[in-house]
Amino acid sequence: MTISRRNLLKGAAAAPLASMALPAFAQDKIKIGFIFLGPVGDYGWTWAHNKGREAVEAALGDKVETIYTENVAEDASAEAAIRDLCNAGCKLVFTTSYGYMDQTIKVAAEFPDVKFEHCTGFKRADNVSTYNSKFHEGRAVLGTIAGKMSKSGTLGYLGSFKVPEVVLGVNAFALAAQKQNPAATVKLVMIDSWFDPPKEAAATETLVNLGCDVVTTHTDSPAALQILEQKGLFGFGQGADMSTFAPTAHLTAIEDIWGPYYVARAQAIVDGTWASADTWDGMKEGTVVISPYNAAIPADVAALADGVQAGYKDGTYDIFTGPIFDQDGVERVKAGEVMALADLAVIDWFVKGVESAS
Repeated sequence: MTISRRNLLKGAAAAPLASMALPAFAQDKIKIGFIFLGPVGDYGWTWAHNKGREAVEAALGDKVETIYTENVAEDASAEAAIRDLCNAGCKLVFTTSYGYMDQTIKVAAEFPDVKFEHCTGFKRADNVSTYNSKFHEGRAVLGTIAGKMSKSGTLGYLGSFKVPEVVLGVNAFALAAQKQNPAATVKLVMIDSWFDPPKEAAATETLVNLGCDVVTTHTDSPAALQILEQKGLFGFGQGADMSTFAPTAHLTAIEDIWGPYYVARAQAIVDGTWASADTWDGMKEGTVVISPYNAAIPADVAALADGVQAGYKDGTYDIFTGPIFDQDGVERVKAGEVMALADLAVIDWFVKGVESAS
C-alpha cells in the first residue's frame, strides 16, 4: 500500500478499534517501508525497486507488511516522508536513492529502534546500512556493444546528476567503447533530474543533433529510447528491460535485481539478526543483469559483450584497469593497476574522450 499523511492519520485513529478486534495471541506483522524516488510505474529505477518490495511480500508472506511512498523529492521534504513511515510502525525502512542519504541519517537518529537501508550512499550508523549495485559492470557491457555498433564513433550519454554512480557509469561506458574503437568519444548531457520524461526526451534530441548514433541513459524513463526509436537509432534501457517501448532501438538494458537483497534484509529483521553493513554487489551476485540482446546486435558483438559479463563473474575482467587518463590527459591509473572499489565509490573525474554537451 502507499502511504500519505492523510491515510497515516486515518490509520492511527482506527488502530484502537482494530486492536480490540484481534485475538490477544495474534502476532503482528512486521511492517517494512520504502521511499521511492519516482512512480512505481516508471519502468526503470523505481519500478525495479518496487519489484524488490513485491519479492519481500512473496517470500515472507504473512510475516510482513510493506508500505511505500513514491515520488519523494531528494530534498528536505524527504525527512517528513521517512519519518511518516517510522511513525506508521515500520521496523525497517529502505530509502532507495542517493539523495536521501543525509535525511536518512537524521531520521535514523530520531528512531534508534528502527533499522534503515540506504541505497547507493556511504554514510552509516548502528541502525543504518548501505547497499549498492556495481552498475558500472553493466555499463562496460553496453559500452562494448556501442563501440562496435556506432558508425559515427560519437556516442551519447544521458545523465542525471554528477554523483559518483553516474560518473562511474559514464567512465565505464567510455572506456569499454574505446577498447573497441580507440577514437570513440562520448557526448554527455546532465539534466539534473532522475525522472523527467520531457527533459530526457529533449536531451536525447540534443545528443542526436550532435551526431550521436548510439545513446545510453542514466535516467529512469523510456523517453530517450522512444526518441531513438523515432529516429532509427540505437540505445540502451536503464534499470529494467525497456524493449516494449522501443523494440527496434533498444539493444539491451541493465536490469537492477534488488529482490534477493531485500528479502535477506527483511528476513534478518524477522529473525532479529539484522546488523549495520555495507554491501556492493554486481554481476557475480546477480544484482546486475543484462537484458536479452536485440537481434540487431551481430553475433560477434554479442560474443564480446558476453565475454565482458563472464569476465566480471569470474573476476578476470575489470574495465578500470590502467592505463587510464582523465579529460586533461593526466594519467590517473598506471598501466596494469586496477582502481580500488573505495576509489570508484567516490570518483569525481571523467576519462579522456568524455565531452560535456550541456
